Amino acid sequence: MDDAERRARLRLARTHRVGPVGYAALLARFGTATAALEALPSLAARGGGKPIEPADPRRIDDEIRRVAKAGARHCLTGDPDYPALLAEADGAPVVLIVRGDLSLLARPSAAMVGARNASAAACRFARGLAQELGQAGVTIVSGLARGIDTAAHQGSIANGTVGVIASGIDIAFPPENEGLQARIAEEGLLIAEQPPGTQPLARFFPQRNRIIAGAAQGTVVVEAAPRSGSLITARLAAEAGREVMAVPGSPLDPRAQGCNSLIREGATLIQTAADVLELLRPIDLRALRSPTQAWGAPPPEDASDRERAAVTGLLGPVPTAIDEVIRQSGLSPAIVQTVLLELELAGRLERHAGARVSLLLG
Repeated sequence: MDDAERRARLRLARTHRVGPVGYAALLARFGTATAALEALPSLAARGGGKPIEPADPRRIDDEIRRVAKAGARHCLTGDPDYPALLAEADGAPVVLIVRGDLSLLARPSAAMVGARNASAAACRFARGLAQELGQAGVTIVSGLARGIDTAAHQGSIANGTVGVIASGIDIAFPPENEGLQARIAEEGLLIAEQPPGTQPLARFFPQRNRIIAGAAQGTVVVEAAPRSGSLITARLAAEAGREVMAVPGSPLDPRAQGCNSLIREGATLIQTAADVLELLRPIDLRALRSPTQAWGAPPPEDASDRERAAVTGLLGPVPTAIDEVIRQSGLSPAIVQTVLLELELAGRLERHAGARVSLLLG
């Protein structure tokens, strides 16, 4: 694509209420991001919402300058080097900002996550496991947090490590990992989804976790408390059809409860690098395609009022599978896709993992 279309795609991706699925549907319908940007106001109006304002072009220019200043670059879905495994994950980010070697994600890969306040023994185990897997040719993906994440990066940096952060590419967090983050950018791969200058707010960490889970063939959890971010990553990995692995721990240690629960629920118990390597089989990307990706044909130019009412009437506050909406409405997938896109742009629709949607009431 030329520079103008690439800039338009970045602007479309940074537009409020345009999520990854909506972005793909807009490109499928209008062919170019330039045409999609022009159509946004009318589409939102059809969905019953206020006109949508595309991202300010000056903001996009500023982001491009700041990314270059940080020694990084944009990688968009559709680019030849966009990570193939991540591209197939539900809700994969349209825009990545990267520093380093993207080819590391073309190798076999495993995510390693765990407690920030991990025990010394768990950190030692994670560091050794990551080192052995790296020596076997496996890229380790983690989130540069304190504890297990840091140990995983330290163990794998000599052989291939990927750090995914919840801030802008130019922000080091936690501060004590500034040197490690810089080294990963030079010797491995550093990935951010947020624009430069973005501070690591709480709402960005689940988004970071979906990249960690989506970029790897499987996720290994080493120490995790119940309801921790590590368990969110494990759940996202399972929803993406990836392997979930956990290291068992003492039932007397609260930091082991999350891992032990994962094993009880069906995660594979991991004790050695050989256990992980046995599970990192090649993944059939075609089998991972979500229903929205598999619909194939571009959506039609428009849906009728009757069709809009039929789809909207089947939705409510409880997440519903898109396949079920298609079945019960009796409409084509393309028509349903069009109505869902209009509702999303109008701010009336929320998308959930597993190709499910819900209607925002009020």
